[in-house]
Amino acid sequence: MFGSLRVLLQVLWAQLLCGWVLGSELTFELPDNAKQCFYEDITVGTKCTLEFQVVTGGHYDVDCRLEDPDGTTLYKEMKKQYDSFTFTAAKNGTYKFCFSNEFSTFTHKTVYFDFQVGDDPPLFPNENRVTALTQMESACVSIHEALKSVIDYQTHFRLREAQGRSRAEDLNTRVAFWSIGEALILLVVSISQVVLLRSFFSDKKTTMTRVGS
Repeated sequence: MFGSLRVLLQVLWAQLLCGWVLGSELTFELPDNAKQCFYEDITVGTKCTLEFQVVTGGHYDVDCRLEDPDGTTLYKEMKKQYDSFTFTAAKNGTYKFCFSNEFSTFTHKTVYFDFQVGDDPPLFPNENRVTALTQMESACVSIHEALKSVIDYQTHFRLREAQGRSRAEDLNTRVAFWSIGEALILLVVSISQVVLLRSFFSDKKTTMTRVGS
């Protein structure tokens, strides 16, 4: 019983480690004509993945650039809605990745990114890997992988839901303004027609002149 409890505690601890060891995940506002950069210290030989997506704003596009500690460009894309880039760090130091909305003059964006650094920590760091996994350990590993997949799916579904809600609200605003404009035009046309018809049927004053015999 205590062995099973220890295994479950290790699974929970591994899930907690995944939340802060493996990089950064953030959703932020990017104003128009603005540029936002982030920095991450990475050791040589570490495998990293940068994934981003524009959630709201304009045409849902943004410029992205990734540089190594020497300023060499590793990744550069212009006006991308979403993308993913994987690389292995060739140098020790601080890596910089920036998102730019400088091409937009009046539309701000909401950008989500997930920067994963390194592999997952071992689920059972104190176990001897020469021996085979027990049935409980195998089940915990399967649960661990399934939970990671669930987290990824939930993240992408939340992004899609936020993007769809933004588009629906934007469409609703446009329809509302269009309806108001149509109502005003209809009112002006109706008043104009009434005034025009009254001018046709209004009595005109006539002047009578008596001619003497």
